[in-house]
Amino acid sequence: MTDRSAAERLDAASPLAHTRDRFTLPDGIVYLDGNSLGALPTGVPGRLAAVVSQEWGDGLIRSWNALPDGGGRWMQLASRVAARIAPLVGVQAADVHVGDSTSVSLFKTMVAAARLRPDRRVIVIEPSTFPTDGYVAAGVADLLGLEVRWCDPADPLAAVDDDVALLTLTHVDFRTGAMFELPAITAAARARGALVQWDLCHSAGAVPVDLTAADADLAVGCTYKYLNGGPGSPAFTWVSPRLQAEARQPITGWMGHSAPFAMSRDYEPAAGIGQWASGTPPVLALSALEAALEAFDGVTMDEVRAVSLSLTDLFIRLVDERVPEVEVVTPREHARRGSQVSLRHPQAYGLVQALIARGVIGDFRDPDIARFGFAPLYVRHVDVYDAVEHLVAVISGGEHADPAYSTRNAVT
Repeated sequence: MTDRSAAERLDAASPLAHTRDRFTLPDGIVYLDGNSLGALPTGVPGRLAAVVSQEWGDGLIRSWNALPDGGGRWMQLASRVAARIAPLVGVQAADVHVGDSTSVSLFKTMVAAARLRPDRRVIVIEPSTFPTDGYVAAGVADLLGLEVRWCDPADPLAAVDDDVALLTLTHVDFRTGAMFELPAITAAARARGALVQWDLCHSAGAVPVDLTAADADLAVGCTYKYLNGGPGSPAFTWVSPRLQAEARQPITGWMGHSAPFAMSRDYEPAAGIGQWASGTPPVLALSALEAALEAFDGVTMDEVRAVSLSLTDLFIRLVDERVPEVEVVTPREHARRGSQVSLRHPQAYGLVQALIARGVIGDFRDPDIARFGFAPLYVRHVDVYDAVEHLVAVISGGEHADPAYSTRNAVT
């Protein structure tokens, strides 16, 4: 049986042992919810303070351009953030737009994909997808007179025929942590004439993704989970360069114009990914995100993946050894696992709340899933060991059955 000293040795040998210091983490807390909201990177508070007091406070509207001290340059801020995200998903910065919410980004890409296949009338999506993906797909179908077809998550390609314009999938399942084989599915769907959109919200920054090598079509991802951009930080959109000249996104706002300050009456799209911008960039959120992404400096995604698998392997092994009362629903095969482990238990909500009361933070997903995310930049093997120690104590002591947990919080 693994003891805590073995976990300490794994931490000492970790290629990411130094990156935990890049985050502000409360004493006495084991944080295993970075798959929902990433921890605070140390550089973010100072960056936000400088943007507010100096660039906004002193620079005022001049900060949209360059200030004498080199600050400001807000018009280029989204491009600078894109340059930091791009290598994490295997693409060029010039093909990434940052600035909308995930839902808006999904809407834009779904409409654009449908317009690229006007002779096809079906959007295929898996029923276990994150709810907003399904809601947006239904809205797009209603808007454009399309059909939503629910596929079997075990074989999404079985639903792709000559009527399908778009197959849209979540790379890593938000409930179970199961991961689709992105390159193979992309190639097979494209061979049938459909476009493929990938939701990378639960994989970007935790799992190696190479959209270029996969010759993918479209991708959307949030930045507040493993990218640590902060609550509600803006999403990113990637559109393959081979589609950009033809693709038309539906929210043609002024920032996507080729010359926004010409204030012309008619819309003239900017070249390339620039036309995917719509409204004014969220400067404060983008500034926080730019600083947050510095946590990845000098880190390779292969190192991130190696640590992720080591952490999740240890958690699964300890749960198998010590907690027979729960079922591990996350795939054990490395190729099919993201960076989270989900446990099934009939009182999963109470289990999560009891752990939180002990300082171990995970989360709950309906109906019976306790989720634990392992953000490799700051989660340690000793955190895994300690979390399982607390899990054993919670179940053996019946703490999860506390009547206080019979009513759920608004956010679970």
